[in-house]
Amino acid sequence: MKNKNLAFIDIETTGFNVEQHEIIEIGCVIVKQQDGQPGDTVEEFELKVKPERLDAADPEALSVNGYNESEWLFAMNLEQAMKVFAEKTKDCIFVAHNVAFDWSFIAKAFAITGVENQLYYAKIDTISFALAKLHNNQMVTKYSLSALCEYFGIVNERAHTALADARATVEVYNKLLAL
Repeated sequence: MKNKNLAFIDIETTGFNVEQHEIIEIGCVIVKQQDGQPGDTVEEFELKVKPERLDAADPEALSVNGYNESEWLFAMNLEQAMKVFAEKTKDCIFVAHNVAFDWSFIAKAFAITGVENQLYYAKIDTISFALAKLHNNQMVTKYSLSALCEYFGIVNERAHTALADARATVEVYNKLLAL
């Protein structure tokens, strides 16, 4: 496990309900890990996914993540996106900020598309990691990605876009490791 690559994942969705809403964007930063320490970035990618049930979307979610039809004009369907995602993240450890949310949508996408999940079984949640490292720190009262970025001085100019948030998660993870 110490030499598995880390796949820092962020998704954007049409809402918070995994049974009703859909993934519309997947951002991933794959980082080489050597002896349990993250190293160089191996690859970054972002996949736009064409929503099939836009009528069921939460308008506030679409506003937050900046969905607009013109940017998703040439988006992949979910099956195409999951095939690319599975191939690129094979044998990687899934890392996310609030892993339960991102993983619930990714797991459902694997299930409904029939694409084989090739990720390593372990998952890392940077919120849990932050709680463990910062629980006694009086300066930290919130553990959202934006709050931790602010605490660590990380600039995330395109917050709520999948790749930008995946990149910010890498930086937060590295700052937490350094504590």
